[in-house]
Amino acid sequence: MDQQTVPMFSAADFRLRAAAQAPVSPGETYGDHRFNPNHPRLVAANGPLRDAAVLVPVVDHGAEATVLLTKRAETLRNHTGQVAFPGGRIDPGDASAEAAALREAMEEISLRPEFIEVVGRMPDYVSGSGYRIVPILSVVTPGFALQLNPDEVDMAFEVPLRFLMDPANHRRGSRAWNNLEWLFYEMPYEGNRIWGVTAGIIRTLYERLYA
Repeated sequence: MDQQTVPMFSAADFRLRAAAQAPVSPGETYGDHRFNPNHPRLVAANGPLRDAAVLVPVVDHGAEATVLLTKRAETLRNHTGQVAFPGGRIDPGDASAEAAALREAMEEISLRPEFIEVVGRMPDYVSGSGYRIVPILSVVTPGFALQLNPDEVDMAFEVPLRFLMDPANHRRGSRAWNNLEWLFYEMPYEGNRIWGVTAGIIRTLYERLYA
């Protein structure tokens, strides 16, 4: 099977693209610094990066796949109420970044591993807040039943992969940080504001797999 025989925004096509993505060039890094070169916030975050992993769950709905996202609980201390991929810090007991992403998906939304096929990973994404995030690419089989952890997640929703991989939906936004402009991508969808690191990872996914 090749990419010409499957619909462009299907999970099958996504699986092929994940396997065929180009290797990372030596010294090439991804993250918020690509949108904010030499920004003082990046200097402020310098120091040991905290390792984290997120699951990028592409749900197999035939010709039109979706991406499963969450909205973080309003009671959390960090990134309160933001749209995010399931994920979190890599714990010492995690065998790999993939194991951490699968564990977090189970803990946050009860997305069980038997519904998840890991199909690859993207290069680490370094956030301005000091995290080194490993995006784990996956295809999710429908039929799962989510149960949200109210301490961590307020809601879960799906966004068409076609929408997220359309650069026309990638807006440039900004906010003030110590009276300086901090730039990011945002992708509003049906009342949900996808922005910041999550949008940055989605933009990176587009650039590596679909551009």
